[in-house]
Amino acid sequence: MEALAVRLSGLNPYVDGALRIVAFYDTLIHRRVNVSALARASAGLAECVAGIRLHGTGRAIRVAPDGEPAPAASSPASTTTPITLDEEEIGTAWLERPGAPNALDGILLDRLAIAAATAVERYGPARTTMADPALVELAISSDSDEAARARALRLLGFTAHSPVHVVAVHARLPLDRIAALICPARPVKSAPLADVGAVLAAAVDRTGFPDGVRAGIGSGGSPDRSWQRARTALRFTTARRPVVHHDDLGALALLAQVSRDSTHDNADVAAVARIAGNSEDLETLDAYCATGSLRRAADLLHLHHSSVARRLKQIAKVLDIELTEPRGLMRAALALTAWRLHDG
Repeated sequence: MEALAVRLSGLNPYVDGALRIVAFYDTLIHRRVNVSALARASAGLAECVAGIRLHGTGRAIRVAPDGEPAPAASSPASTTTPITLDEEEIGTAWLERPGAPNALDGILLDRLAIAAATAVERYGPARTTMADPALVELAISSDSDEAARARALRLLGFTAHSPVHVVAVHARLPLDRIAALICPARPVKSAPLADVGAVLAAAVDRTGFPDGVRAGIGSGGSPDRSWQRARTALRFTTARRPVVHHDDLGALALLAQVSRDSTHDNADVAAVARIAGNSEDLETLDAYCATGSLRRAADLLHLHHSSVARRLKQIAKVLDIELTEPRGLMRAALALTAWRLHDG
């Protein structure tokens, strides 16, 4: 390598510099340095602030050329590159160079990303959250025997006595990123299954779900039971209530066991289906059932209460239910929920 570098440097100084950068990071990898040491070494080599952020921890490491933490006031990132492990993006590396990027910055960041992924794989705790879907399915399937389930959980990184929460997810965002946000302390594993994403986690932070995600959180003694409950909870999610824990459903969870034919034969559900053709009426009924109050529903819809009152009067005629009475409100809420479970 050294002989080749000498020969090539005579032809192209850029190649000489690139080979020296490759050798530099190969040495760091061989010495098994951690992510913080990689950031310090990179800042010194680049002679500018270098940064590394791992999605799993959410913490950014920014180091100045002298090896000290970089001050808050610094140049914006001039060059960035993703850090990937097992084809999953697990973080980002960047340089904060004043002025135009250096010709070798791209090479430096590429090698830094490779070295950072190697360090993450070796040391954690930001190890990739993605898992073999077959292992995840084995862990949560009701057809698995206990020995196979225990082995799958062990291979996924869960100890024999650690709690396992299961989440069913519908989202456009990468599943691994969602998993890292709701369980930053680990262990957490995720995998896309046939029709929904599955996340297995030691703990779940309900506030960590980003916007646009629908999620049902399961509970129960075994992962297979938790998965069944998570899928049930997912069916109860709405735009207004995107994350639902099965424990919070109580007796409402029984509605998920009612067949589609039975709901279609019910007069209240059929009436809700007719209302569903008008999005304004459906939204008004949903807000009123959620709040149980005309004025609170009006606040939720950003409308004057008289406008909401007129809508509810018309909706009550279609439903043939007196919505101002507690019994009528309960009927409407149950019918709306039953309609959503099968057709909403």
